[in-house]
Amino acid sequence: MKLRHSSSIPKAQKVLVIKSKRKLYLIRNGTIYRSYSIALGRNSVGPKEREGDGKTPEGNYTLDFKKADSAYYRAIHVSYPTAAQRAAAKRKGIDPGGAIMIHGQPNWFGWLAFIRQRFDWTAGCIAVTNGAMDEIWAAVDPGTPIEIRP
Repeated sequence: MKLRHSSSIPKAQKVLVIKSKRKLYLIRNGTIYRSYSIALGRNSVGPKEREGDGKTPEGNYTLDFKKADSAYYRAIHVSYPTAAQRAAAKRKGIDPGGAIMIHGQPNWFGWLAFIRQRFDWTAGCIAVTNGAMDEIWAAVDPGTPIEIRP
């Protein structure tokens, strides 16, 4: 799939996700310049605490690497869990989970995005349409901060 408008999309200085609005925003110079509808973990209320809870994390992280060969249409990794989240999970004797990504649709399922994106369906990731993922992929470099709010 070709990148859509990639030359016209400035690089994001920050990504903001507001879970309650089901929105992901690209920010540059303190201004939102793009917004995307998202689907979240299937149990989206509250912060992620453990592997398998179906929740999307909340907090401040870094988008630390891109994965073009994901099981989903492209993926950008979120640096969850933080050291503090790992320590809290260890104290509770639980696995905090990981492998949280912003990604497109499953490689075999992209054509149904118009239906799938109406529901929270991931294991804790932030899902967008493949077209939105093309734009986000072009705008976000590794090292970009991401804030995920309730």
